[in-house]
Amino acid sequence: MADEDLPHANGNGLEENGHVPEIELIIKASTIDGRRKGACLFCQEYFMDLYLLAELKTISLKVTTVDMQKPPPDFRSNFDANPPPILIDNGMAVLENEKIERHIMKNVPGGYNLFVQDKEVATLIENLYSKLKLMLLKKDDVSINSLLSHLRKINLHLEKKNTRFLTGDTMCCFDCELMPRLQHIRVAGKYFMDFQMPTDLRYLWRYMLHMYQLDAFTQSCPADQDIVNHYKQQQNLMLQNVKMKKHEELETPTFTTSIPVELDLQQDE
Repeated sequence: MADEDLPHANGNGLEENGHVPEIELIIKASTIDGRRKGACLFCQEYFMDLYLLAELKTISLKVTTVDMQKPPPDFRSNFDANPPPILIDNGMAVLENEKIERHIMKNVPGGYNLFVQDKEVATLIENLYSKLKLMLLKKDDVSINSLLSHLRKINLHLEKKNTRFLTGDTMCCFDCELMPRLQHIRVAGKYFMDFQMPTDLRYLWRYMLHMYQLDAFTQSCPADQDIVNHYKQQQNLMLQNVKMKKHEELETPTFTTSIPVELDLQQDE
């Protein structure tokens, strides 16, 4: 298990004893080296949620990675067969994704402000990830066009909204959900199918540019190699035509956080 302490300070989340409450988030480690951040979408989503609260000084955040291929004995005994993400608050372990979200919203200082109510946005980003998985499995025009159509709807929403993020100029839970999925689409789509998001999705690229500039995303983002390895290990993708010439375990970790050079988004800032 590897630990990482993240931004914390005295602030709005002060307890009676004068200390900011510490939240620990246990996430899946890389399937390549067993130590760095892995490519679990939910792990990154909650990492981002809690990182934002740590930046606001309502909590201190400790992130621990666990190698699920070789979990330590204390992990097995404490959490049985429950996989990360796991949130620990004041000695209490919160398991299962829905319960973690509810706990952050109701019990973690500042968490309520992250979980805005917006049915339109919730519906907009729903099922995006399933369309990536279908495209990687089917590799046909129908699945590609389905994903592209969904991305265009998000681009149109951002154009109409004309804000930095999905619901306004402040990040919320929906951004922490969407951006890790966009990163998987970008990295895995490119590697397995040479799929690239069209440059005419200008507002979507502007959105991603804003996210790439935030510590909440860059500190939680897995390496490209871990994203690729995540899909290689999924049974449905272990096919003859999947490129295996690159050996991710031998590569220096890289992080795709740039935008296409032909896009000049500075005038949109």
